[in-house]
Amino acid sequence: MGREMRKIFVVGSINMDLVARLVSLPQKGETVLAESFFCNPGGKGANQAVAIAKLGGNVKMIGKVGTDGYGQRMVQNLANFGVDTACVGQVEGESGMAFIGIVGCDNSIIVLSNANDTLGKDDIDQGLWGAQPGDILVTQLETPLAMVEYALQVAKQKGMQTILNPAPAQKNLGSVLPLVDILVPNETETEILTGIYPVDEVHTVLAIKKLYQYGVGKVIITLGANGSVCSEGQTLTYIDGIKTNAVDTTSAGDTYIGAVATKLAEGMPILDACNYATVAASITVTRKGASGSIPTKQEVEQKIKERQSNNKEL
Repeated sequence: MGREMRKIFVVGSINMDLVARLVSLPQKGETVLAESFFCNPGGKGANQAVAIAKLGGNVKMIGKVGTDGYGQRMVQNLANFGVDTACVGQVEGESGMAFIGIVGCDNSIIVLSNANDTLGKDDIDQGLWGAQPGDILVTQLETPLAMVEYALQVAKQKGMQTILNPAPAQKNLGSVLPLVDILVPNETETEILTGIYPVDEVHTVLAIKKLYQYGVGKVIITLGANGSVCSEGQTLTYIDGIKTNAVDTTSAGDTYIGAVATKLAEGMPILDACNYATVAASITVTRKGASGSIPTKQEVEQKIKERQSNNKEL
C-alpha cells in the first residue's frame, strides 16, 4: 500500500477570460479588428485547481466570485472538473475578469480583480481548517498580497508544503518569500523579483542564488518553449521543452504548476514532477482556451508512453 495522496488547497483568483485572437496588438490610439472571440472560465487560481483535478489530484479551491452572470458559471465549471468548491464564496458585484489578446501563440493579458480582491482571513481560515501536515498549498498573486501572505503563514503553521507562483510579479515580496517552500516563476517574473533575467546558465544561477537569499526553499523557473530549470540546494537541473505545434500558451504555466503539485502530493520527487509537468504543459499549448485546454491524467500518461516508445526506436 502506497501512502495516501496529500490534499492540495488552492488559494487564488477565479476569472472569466474574454479572449480575442488578433493579427497584432493595437498601438497607442489604434483600433484593430479581431479574427475571433470567445469567453471561458479562467484565472490563475482556478486554472491551477482544474489542472490538479484533471491530473488526478484531490483539490479544494478557496476564492471569491461575484453575483453577476459569470460567478455561478465559473463555480460550476470548477465543480464539473472535480474541484471541491465548498469554500468558493460569492460577494455582491462583479466577478474577476481577464482581457486576453492572442497574437500567434503568444498572449497579453489585462486582469480586473473585482471579487478576487474581497478574499479575507476568514475565507482562508475556513478553507484551510481541515488541512493536515504534509498537505500542499498553491497560491499566486492575483488576490490581495496580504491574504497571500496570510495563507502562507497559516499553511506553514499547519506543517503544509507551500508553492507560490509569483504572477503577476511584484517587487518587495520580502516577508512573503521566506514562507515559500517552492517558488515557480517564469523568466520575466524572475527578473522582476531579482533584477536578473535568466538568459543563460550563469544568469540563472545568479538569479536563483538571490531567491535563496530571500528565504525561498526550492526554485523552479519555467522557460516557455525552452523547458524549465529545477533547483534543489546546490543542484541545478535543466529540463528540455517538448517541441510541439503551439496554438495558445494561455494556461501552459498553470498546467505546469498544477502538475508539479499533483505529483508532489503523490510523493514523487520534485525533479520527476517537473518532467511530468513538462509533458502536461506541452499538450496544453496545442489547444485553445484556459481550463478546457488542460489535459487529463490519462492524456499525459499516454503522451509519456508515446515518447518512451519513440525513444526506444531511436
